[in-house]
Amino acid sequence: MVRISIAAVLAFAVSALAITPNNAGAKNVGAGNGAQFITGGCVNNADCSSGCCANASNVGVCSAVAAAFQNGKAGCNFVDPNAATTIAKAKAQVKAQGF
Repeated sequence: MVRISIAAVLAFAVSALAITPNNAGAKNVGAGNGAQFITGGCVNNADCSSGCCANASNVGVCSAVAAAFQNGKAGCNFVDPNAATTIAKAKAQVKAQGF
């Protein structure tokens, strides 16, 4: 019985972790040239080398097509309704990183 409770708590904790884009690829967010790597941010499929911008709780994350529904992602073809804000934040991140 204790093992089931511990497993349930761990499952809940893992599901509560949000997928967030890797900031290292901030320069590719919104570029639309397919240069973004998997786990990098995106505003639509055109940003991603995999061709899949997955919806991760209303945040675009480049994903392999086979993994587009894993870890809470809701599939490919995400189009960021706040693309201008997302791109501005990415540009600020690039400036902060210095590259």
